[in-house]
Amino acid sequence: MSIRTAEAHWEGTLREGVGTVRTGKGGITGNYSFRSRFEEGEGTNPEELVGAAHAGCYSMFLAKLLTDAGCAPRKLETTASVQLDSTDAGPRVTRIGLETRGDVPGMDAADFAKWAEEAKQNCPISHLLAAGTEITLTATLAPQ
Repeated sequence: MSIRTAEAHWEGTLREGVGTVRTGKGGITGNYSFRSRFEEGEGTNPEELVGAAHAGCYSMFLAKLLTDAGCAPRKLETTASVQLDSTDAGPRVTRIGLETRGDVPGMDAADFAKWAEEAKQNCPISHLLAAGTEITLTATLAPQ
C-alpha cells in the first residue's frame, strides 16, 4: 500500500512559539500556535487536521459502500468535531463526533443509517482512532 507523509516545523517555546504544517504533496499548508490550539487564535491545529482526515476518509468509505449497494451518492457532506480534553494523564482527544448528510437517490433513511454506521466502524481512520476515543455519528439523508 501507499505511504503518505506530512511535516511540521516549530520554532520557540510552547506558548510563544509558532509553526507550520504541510502535507507531503503540498495540498494543505497551515500555520499553528499555542493560541490556535488551546485558545481561539488564528491558524490551524493538530485536532482540526485529524478531523479533516477523519471526515475525508469516512466520506470516501461511505461513498464506496453506497455505490457497492447500488445507490451511488450525488453528494456527501461530513463534519468531524474533535474534542480535546484535559485529563489526569494530560491533554487527550477523547471524542470525535461525525455528522454526515447524504444526497443518495434511491435510498431510504434506514438503509442510509445502516451504511453510515458501517462506514464509521470500518473506515481506516476510524480504525486508527477507535482505541481510546469515543466516535459518535449523526447521519441524515437529504429528502428525495
